[in-house]
Amino acid sequence: MGLWRQLRWRIIAAHMLVVIVGVLTLIVTAETLAARSVDPVLLPVFQSAVIQALVVAALAATIVGLATSILLVREILRPLQQLAASSRRIAGGNYDERVTAPLTDELREVAQSFNQMAETLAQVEHQRVTLIGNVAHELRTPLAGLEGYLEGLLDGVLPGDPETISAMQHEVRRLRKLVDDLQHLSRVEAGQVTIQPHHFDVVALVNRIVAHLRPQLIEQCLQVAIEAPEKEALAYADPDRTAQVLVNLIGNAIRYTPEDRCITIRVRCDPTHVQVVVEDTGIGIPAEALPYLFERFYRVDPSRSRASGGSGIGLTIARHLARAMGGEITAASPGIGKGSVFTLILPRGEIAS
Repeated sequence: MGLWRQLRWRIIAAHMLVVIVGVLTLIVTAETLAARSVDPVLLPVFQSAVIQALVVAALAATIVGLATSILLVREILRPLQQLAASSRRIAGGNYDERVTAPLTDELREVAQSFNQMAETLAQVEHQRVTLIGNVAHELRTPLAGLEGYLEGLLDGVLPGDPETISAMQHEVRRLRKLVDDLQHLSRVEAGQVTIQPHHFDVVALVNRIVAHLRPQLIEQCLQVAIEAPEKEALAYADPDRTAQVLVNLIGNAIRYTPEDRCITIRVRCDPTHVQVVVEDTGIGIPAEALPYLFERFYRVDPSRSRASGGSGIGLTIARHLARAMGGEITAASPGIGKGSVFTLILPRGEIAS
């Protein structure tokens, strides 16, 4: 039973079965035709000739069947053995492992799928290593600040006055915000965030968010223009999560738009989706940065983003939330100094009749 579980012996047995069935069929057919058509006197001679011919044909069919079985087994099993060996090496941590694509279409498709899977695993591993480095880097800055303040207090260089305590509290808040963002990102990526979709008016939500962010707009001396349809723009999504996404998008526009410029928010509707377009006239995004904009901790300008207190994962969380609601977020920019455009796409809600 152990041999029967191996594919090579099943292929060989299948070929031999075809040979045996073919020989038996020829014997039965020859005997039947001979009994009907051949003179009884000549029947022994005919049968002897038929048996000799069948023996030669059976031997030739057996040899050819074995040869083709062996070639077919090698053609099928060699790529499968390579896949098995490569998968073991990948499981051991060698994510650069790839297999050569065979000539046959089906096995080549399997090999290409395996290589694509290996490439994806390599990218995931690279992102994991990068994430660990980024988290360590982000934690190092506030921890170094706290360590400096504590050493200054212990050495008597810094006074233990409210100003010093306030500065230390600021670093602690930065640490707590980063940890909260990481925890939120982990829950979002694991699909553990509760989404409660229902119908709501996107225009009313945009107006409420802009009113909430008005103090920041006034502080930055920025103008906001809202372009929306006169009738309701109903979306079917979670309004709280949508507000979280829009606060991130509009907040980024405020952060990266210089004073005395304008931010435009457009609400558009089509038969299946509602779009909220946040367009600013700020610093813009280089073309080479657009594909990586939604990756964890990615920053177009690391120094500016860190100084402004961003953790670098707000857009990552926003995209995951949008996709969890059946939507999407896209980003575009004409280039450096020409502003940027972020578009939130949500499923269209039905108007009650």
